Amino acid sequence: MSAPLIAPLIEAAGLSVAYRGEDGAPPLQALRAVSIAAEAGEVVGIVGESGCGKSTLAAALIGLLPGNAVVTAGTVRFRGTDFLALPEAGRRGLRGRHIAMAFQDPMTAFSPVLTIGTQLTDFQHHLAGQGRAARRARAGAMLARVGIADAARVLDHYPHELSGGMRQRAAIAAALLMTPEVLIADEPTTALDVTMEAQIIHLLRELRRDYHGAIIVVTHHLGVVGELCDRVHVLYAGEVVETALVDDLYHRPAHPYTRALIACDPAGLTGVTRPLPTIPGRVPELAPPPPGCAFAPRCTLATARCHIEAPPWVAVGPGQGARCHEARPRGCDPGGTDPKGADANGAIR
Repeated sequence: MSAPLIAPLIEAAGLSVAYRGEDGAPPLQALRAVSIAAEAGEVVGIVGESGCGKSTLAAALIGLLPGNAVVTAGTVRFRGTDFLALPEAGRRGLRGRHIAMAFQDPMTAFSPVLTIGTQLTDFQHHLAGQGRAARRARAGAMLARVGIADAARVLDHYPHELSGGMRQRAAIAAALLMTPEVLIADEPTTALDVTMEAQIIHLLRELRRDYHGAIIVVTHHLGVVGELCDRVHVLYAGEVVETALVDDLYHRPAHPYTRALIACDPAGLTGVTRPLPTIPGRVPELAPPPPGCAFAPRCTLATARCHIEAPPWVAVGPGQGARCHEARPRGCDPGGTDPKGADANGAIR
């Protein structure tokens, strides 16, 4: 008898999101049948170039898509409940206490007319049995934990008085204050120097250990993925093109796009080089999406059918799959389901 499947804390299944076009223009298909899942105690990475749909996916997972976005297919479930089907009041009841997000742009994470301390204190209004003084002290302790020196003084500062890196850390502190079951971190280390980046990675590891929650890290930084994540979904042109455990992703990447991303990582350079490696071409327009494989115009392995025929999802190995005509299974059922249960959209159960 097979072992029972562990229900994910949060999962997207076949999620498609489009942005309405202006003046009769076709909608932009930002996400196309994306499926991901995160279990308790797991850190899942979402990686890809700018414009591939990472931030749209993060916003959809917490139900904060902009007004011109439409979910055209699929679901987002938190502990089995269809999050997107809830009324807005129901979503607000889950945000913060159960699902929290550290936003990519720290400038828009806070109101400019209130001090950091006032906002961090107010963010904890759901906590029962704690007065304002206790919540403010807790906010100061969390600021110190994310590496902000003299946190008691910083509580009295307005957001514009903090550097970009300090605002980024304050935004992460705001997300952590309610000890959420699911933390979505959108580019959590973008505005940080190397020392602070290492500190935030260490903090996220501690959070997983202490609270056994799920963390979804959205990033273009492969170093963060390697240091922090257990499993990775590679996103390109709104689709999951590869899903793998971190070790497999680095040592046995199955999709040409994944291999190209790894080849462009400066950390992998072994000698001095003036031109940094890049991927030729650019992410395609998605209004409408191109036929066939979206990566075909940039792929050195592309054949004629790659430009006209959508690639299948191929189970490459245990816990690993890729959406590519050239991908080949490594001892897996060629029918499209791997031993850990990767479905046709790349979600592993």
